[in-house]
Amino acid sequence: MSSGPAAIREFPASDNAAIRREVFGAGEPRVLRGLVKDWPVVAIGRRSPAELIQYLARFDSGAPVDAIMTPPELQGRIFYNDTVTGFNFLRNRLTIAKVAEQVLRYSAFEHPPAVAAQSALIAECLPGFAAENVLALLDASTQPRIWLGNAITTPTHLDEWNNIGCVVCGRRRFTLFPPGQIGNLYIGPLDFAPTGAPMSLVQLRAPDFARFPKFRVALGAAVTAELDPGDALYIPPLWWHHVESLEPVNMLVNYWWHAAGGADIGVASGYDPLLHAILNLRNLSAPDRAAWAALFEYYVFGSQEGVTEHIPPERQGILGALSDEEMGRVRAMLAQRLTT
Repeated sequence: MSSGPAAIREFPASDNAAIRREVFGAGEPRVLRGLVKDWPVVAIGRRSPAELIQYLARFDSGAPVDAIMTPPELQGRIFYNDTVTGFNFLRNRLTIAKVAEQVLRYSAFEHPPAVAAQSALIAECLPGFAAENVLALLDASTQPRIWLGNAITTPTHLDEWNNIGCVVCGRRRFTLFPPGQIGNLYIGPLDFAPTGAPMSLVQLRAPDFARFPKFRVALGAAVTAELDPGDALYIPPLWWHHVESLEPVNMLVNYWWHAAGGADIGVASGYDPLLHAILNLRNLSAPDRAAWAALFEYYVFGSQEGVTEHIPPERQGILGALSDEEMGRVRAMLAQRLTT
């Protein structure tokens, strides 16, 4: 009988250069125990959730952030409604301080509603926080985000960026699936998802194998880790991850970035060409799709060996190194073609 998912491998958190070299380049998730154990906010959270809330209030700018709430009977699981025509939570716009006050108040309830602020940009809602809690591992331009709530579960989903999640308060359990397991995860709509990212329709802790039989295969490839305050987890791009906040008060700070030059996550997106390809290529004949697959493999996914060597550098165009101005012209051309 299976003993459950394997443990995510750990990597020493004491050498930033080694992490950048051996973890970021490997394309595999790694637990970084104690990576942010020296953050002031971690020490304060260890003392008491009430002190953590007071600490956050010091920085609150008054800017509202997206907040969600689910009724107690859902036990904090963020998901679709029963007909997949909407979602099972209410949205609101509150300050981080207000969300924190709700979380602390509900921590005394036996069966509380679930409340959370998710992916709020810290520079906007908690200016000054990042200066006191620095992640020297990453470039200073990589913007931190706050995830604050009570016992919330975010079902299996993916992000297209490199991700480091740093646990500040409470414990979190992560269950990850490799990108290649997509066919066994029963992904919901690409353009209609509770958190904006494509999400599995399978409930990890109570899977319906009659409806989702291939999910057994995905479970065989899953890896998991439970993180305490001060610990961090590196999640490579496009790894599916299921996240459970396990305490009445939980806080995580995460960082997203593109590997190529640390590009802003709002600039480069793989979803754009994916959606474009679905619109333009999916309904072609099988031979035509295979032909296009060969082009994509050669120009995008292959080794790039031999692609441009025979073309003069000044005539490589989109295949060569483009300036910001040249990339802007290509984007403008694509935007025009998409609208016409």
